[in-house]
Amino acid sequence: MTGPDKNKLYPNENIKTVCYISNLPKRPNVEIGDYTYFSDNKNSPEEFYNNIEHHYEFLGDKLIIGKFCAIAEGIKFIMNGANHRMDGITTYPFNIFASGWEKVTPKVEELPFKGDTIIGNDVWIGQNVTIMPGIKIGDGAIIAANSTITKNVEPYAIVGGNPAKLIKKRFCNEMIELLLKLQWWNWEEKRIFENLEKLVSVNDIGTIKELLDE
Repeated sequence: MTGPDKNKLYPNENIKTVCYISNLPKRPNVEIGDYTYFSDNKNSPEEFYNNIEHHYEFLGDKLIIGKFCAIAEGIKFIMNGANHRMDGITTYPFNIFASGWEKVTPKVEELPFKGDTIIGNDVWIGQNVTIMPGIKIGDGAIIAANSTITKNVEPYAIVGGNPAKLIKKRFCNEMIELLLKLQWWNWEEKRIFENLEKLVSVNDIGTIKELLDE
């Protein structure tokens, strides 16, 4: 045994509040890495997609989530379909109410478009977090509960608040650089299993260099 089956929706059959969301039915423009889980104690974690809002296939924006992420309940991914045209006197979306108002339906290129929302690997997102369109969150970042993410988050940063601001970096710059080279989330399952103790408890540069040399 070298760990849970990454292809099972519920890797631990005794815990039905946590599932590997990469094993949910596929949805256009959503990509989720192996071992990334969603935890929801109020609703079924299988309802994860309900937390992706204003995501319309014709706009083409993607939600991309890396491997080994931990995502808590209350997450909201706001996608580009939520945006209103902002270059006129008013931002009111007359067109969606029809009855003649559809004559001012904006072209896609006239709407604000922030691009894809990309969550790195090994990212921990706390409860009730809102992530705005086009945000990029780096590997190893931690997002504090009840935060609203309006700007990109650097790798291995801890951020929190509304709007979220940097609280601190998890490690020194040299350590972060080494961890980004290590990319442990891309290891084979056997290597991860053999190094579990180091992965959860080691934070010294020497050991990271040794792992890089293996």
